[in-house]
Amino acid sequence: MYSRLLKPPEQSFFLFGPRGTGKTTWARSTFPQAVYLDLLEAELFNDLIANPQRLENLITRDPRGWVVIDEVQRIPELLNEVHRLIEARACRFVLTGSSARKLRRGGTNLLAGRALTYALHPLTAVELGAAFDLERSLAWGQLPSVHVEADPKAYLESYAQTYLREEVQQEGLSRNLGNFARFLEAASFSQASSLNVSAVARDCGVERKVVESYFSILEDLLIAAQVPAFAKKAKRRLAAHPKFFFFDAGLFRTLRPKGPLDRPEAIAGHALETLVFQELRAVNDYLRLGYRINYWRTADGREVDFVLYGEKGLLAFEVKRAAKPSPAQLRGLRAFLGDYPMAKAFFLYGGKRRRHEGGIEFVPLDEALPRLPELLGG
Repeated sequence: MYSRLLKPPEQSFFLFGPRGTGKTTWARSTFPQAVYLDLLEAELFNDLIANPQRLENLITRDPRGWVVIDEVQRIPELLNEVHRLIEARACRFVLTGSSARKLRRGGTNLLAGRALTYALHPLTAVELGAAFDLERSLAWGQLPSVHVEADPKAYLESYAQTYLREEVQQEGLSRNLGNFARFLEAASFSQASSLNVSAVARDCGVERKVVESYFSILEDLLIAAQVPAFAKKAKRRLAAHPKFFFFDAGLFRTLRPKGPLDRPEAIAGHALETLVFQELRAVNDYLRLGYRINYWRTADGREVDFVLYGEKGLLAFEVKRAAKPSPAQLRGLRAFLGDYPMAKAFFLYGGKRRRHEGGIEFVPLDEALPRLPELLGG
């Protein structure tokens, strides 16, 4: 098992993350003495959904011990009993889930602050250590199984189909699985780009309101995210639409159709931006840095890929594969620094030398991702 950056708190907590990110492995490794309850086990699921109060009978009487409940979203009503046991017996729970959708509906008891919320993401360059390979990460992403499977392509294709079949179909999130499959392909063309819901609806031949619900499903299943535009104290007219990302570069490349009309360099560029996004999000979450992740784009097309804003400061990141950046590739960062001179600006690129120039720090990608906690001030 790779050593993860995520460190557990002392009190009960939710741990959310897409399937395949290693929640079960991490929980079993971190809490080896815990009572472990997997709600994917049919017998256990049937017992607890019939009577959630049976949970107490499954827990040791030692109040100092931990209880891990895996896939807790399968029985939202169980959280009422978890709440009672935290109060009455000072039990501590690890509540893992690959979907927050059911827990957000119907006034589900989210423990009223008695449990923190953490996230588990694909592996980061820091966690991979010597095994980190930029080219491999760009091709296959950084889900843990990708690094042990003999055929990562087949694994990712199966992974995408698993979400369609198990998460979407079994939970009844989409009545028409064919429409949803076409939507996924159409959405992949929006990767790392400003999201135009109407255009996606036209591309997949589905009504706009249905497509809006599909994007909501992707976010609830934790397999996609939207990055809002940064407009704090804006000095010029800026873009308003968010940018869209599938959570892992490998999943994006699996879903993205390829053919003679598709430019490989465009797909590779979006995969690179996706990889940096997932790394920024993971390090920010694991180290509890508190940054809000945005992007910045002016009406005349000047753009900064990622803007991080929080108590630790204002950071701007532009990401390009080029070994020698052109003046045009620096226009966005220079414009951003003109509006926000207090910002720290980073240009992550395919070169080999780290240097400073004109208020911008140039950092090779091979160096930047393994040292991202340092760049973020963690």
